[in-house]
Amino acid sequence: MIKIIEKQKYLWSLLFSFFLLTLNHSDIYAQDLLSKLEEEYRQFKPGDPEKVFTTGKLAQALFFNQRENEAFELLKKDLVFTNKLSETKYGAYLNTILAINQLIADDKLNSRLSILKAKALVDRSRDIETKGYVYYGYGWILAREQQESEAVKQFMIALSYLDQAKQSNTLISRKANVYKELTSIYANWNEFELQEKYSKLALNLAIKQDDPMTIFDSYMSLGYMYEQKFLDSPEDTKYRNLAENSYLKALKIYQDNMGSMPIPSNLAYVANNLAHLYYKFYPKEYRDKAIKYAEMARLKATETKQFNLVASSHGILSEIALEDGKTNQAKEHLLSSLFEINKSQVQDQQVLMNIYLSLSHISEQEGNDKEALKFYKEYANIFTSIYDQEKLSTSKRLEAQYEKGKQDQQLNNLQIEAEQQEQQIKLMQALGIQQKQDLENLRLAQENQAQELTLSKLTSEKKDQELKLSKLEDQNKAQQISTYQKEILFKDKINKYYIALILAVGLLFALLLYAYRQRSKHMLQRENLHQLALEQERQNTKINMLTALLDGQEQERSRIARDLHDGLGGLLSGTKLQLSLVGEPENKDFQLKMDKGIKHLDMAVDELRRVAHNLTPDLLEKYGLLEALKDYAARMSTKELEVDVQFLHYENKLNNEQQLIIYRIIQELVNNAIKHANPSQIIIQIVEEEKQYHITVEDDGIGFDNSMIKTNKTAGLFNIQSRVDFLKGNLQVQSELGQGSSFDIFIPKSNNHD
Repeated sequence: MIKIIEKQKYLWSLLFSFFLLTLNHSDIYAQDLLSKLEEEYRQFKPGDPEKVFTTGKLAQALFFNQRENEAFELLKKDLVFTNKLSETKYGAYLNTILAINQLIADDKLNSRLSILKAKALVDRSRDIETKGYVYYGYGWILAREQQESEAVKQFMIALSYLDQAKQSNTLISRKANVYKELTSIYANWNEFELQEKYSKLALNLAIKQDDPMTIFDSYMSLGYMYEQKFLDSPEDTKYRNLAENSYLKALKIYQDNMGSMPIPSNLAYVANNLAHLYYKFYPKEYRDKAIKYAEMARLKATETKQFNLVASSHGILSEIALEDGKTNQAKEHLLSSLFEINKSQVQDQQVLMNIYLSLSHISEQEGNDKEALKFYKEYANIFTSIYDQEKLSTSKRLEAQYEKGKQDQQLNNLQIEAEQQEQQIKLMQALGIQQKQDLENLRLAQENQAQELTLSKLTSEKKDQELKLSKLEDQNKAQQISTYQKEILFKDKINKYYIALILAVGLLFALLLYAYRQRSKHMLQRENLHQLALEQERQNTKINMLTALLDGQEQERSRIARDLHDGLGGLLSGTKLQLSLVGEPENKDFQLKMDKGIKHLDMAVDELRRVAHNLTPDLLEKYGLLEALKDYAARMSTKELEVDVQFLHYENKLNNEQQLIIYRIIQELVNNAIKHANPSQIIIQIVEEEKQYHITVEDDGIGFDNSMIKTNKTAGLFNIQSRVDFLKGNLQVQSELGQGSSFDIFIPKSNNHD
């Protein structure tokens, strides 16, 4: 009896489908969402056109938080900004939002102006999705102005654009909302097949987008549609079962996504529909299910303060109680229903009317005629009000259709009359032209006769004159031929002089230009040769200085090594020998100290040999760079540090001088790494390539700021760079703090000194 009117609820949700595009299908904006949008809007830089899309969201949020004036001010302010942009899609988008807001605010004239401006702007844009969006907004407005046929046309245009658009965050939602609008219109027209088609399309898009709220709405729409088809064909229970299945799927979607569903009252909505379906269209065995879902709807609607839904659930429970003969319980439910619905600011008149009618019947059964009459009068008043409104709405719609048909007929009549008048005018013009042509022909014939007489006289005179003129012309031609021949001879002479002069000047100019270019080329070659000589001299001087410096360093190293080995080494060895010759003392402590002193002397001798070896590596002279570096790596490796040497494709073709310089470069790099980088591993790699040697020294130490090399060159790095320059090589350094260091040296083969 008192089922919530699904179609009313469904169509009302479609009224706000425009706003569901960007705010996840919520028709009531929470304050925290509004704050979030305001913060997002403030974060955009001035002049950023992308803020326009946030403007649309924020305006919608303000509008549905009873801040309509702020919403309109925001839209108008940013519309001024979009007017300055060359891309018109932004202005089209905001004008569409403004048009729909104006229609909801019942400003129909400005709404129509805004949507027409949006269409004019979007026609100048190449953005396909925005075109579809604007035509969707135009169809939305037409549907609310009872122009459903024209609205369907605009929705189809919108779909044609949206189907061509590239994938985006809003594309699926926009297509789904077009499908919802078409579903609503076809529901009004009782076009069940088309309604089912677009409901399923909307459902498929919602599932693809994984949007629980849209999936819920789609299942509710399908449930309502199947319920209406069952009412048209009660003998076909297939549609009843499909309606039940759709409602149950909607219920499951809500329960599975309860934490994220923006409209809590939707649980009461679907529960009421299920309760009504089981009570009205299923056998009595389903009565328990009807009561179960009616109670569920009552509790959830009470919790969410949806008083119309509370009243509806009480109404279902009252009908069940009446069938069971529980009149008092039924009346209690009806009075509770009446109490709840009166709390609502917007009362469901259908539900209220059914409450009064049921209360009137119960009071009549109880013998309380006065109360029954009172309730029936309330029912009659509401019925009359609803009927008058529906009648007025239908009347306006029919009147509009009649006026449109009448205007179309008048327009056709005017067009037919205009065509007839145009044909008459053309006929009269044709007749007038023919008469004028006949008169003109007569006049021309008379004039022609007079001219023929005059012409005959003139012809005879002309013949006499032609004879005289022919004689004069013969004489004149003879004179012209003679004059022309003289002019030709004179011009030929002048042309020959000019040509000779031009050739002479051209030849002279060419000779001067050639001489100038040769002189410039010679001077440039001399300058280049001079610069090359200077550069060669600089290089030779630099090489000589570096050679002398390196020779001096090596000689000094050799001298120091000999002095250490021959002088201090011999002294330490002699001291050890003398101590060893001392006999065994009786004092054991003294013996221990003696042994300890000899051990320290051994360590000093080893350290001395290591230092001397580093100063003058004997292995380098005897066995070459490969063995010398392997020995050096073994000596430098400890428990805390691993030094590894790798040779790739190395054929040992470097001369002794080059090998010594490379050995010193690697020795300096390893010592610097141990001293400053605190590494655990150092890798030395020498690769012989086709045209060069590639030397890499890499460590995993603490690294350094690579940009500091140019401003803070140490003595060690200067020595390394000097040796690399001597070999005409190139040094590349790569390092980051905490990432270790890598030194790459490239030495060309062409500069090897054999």
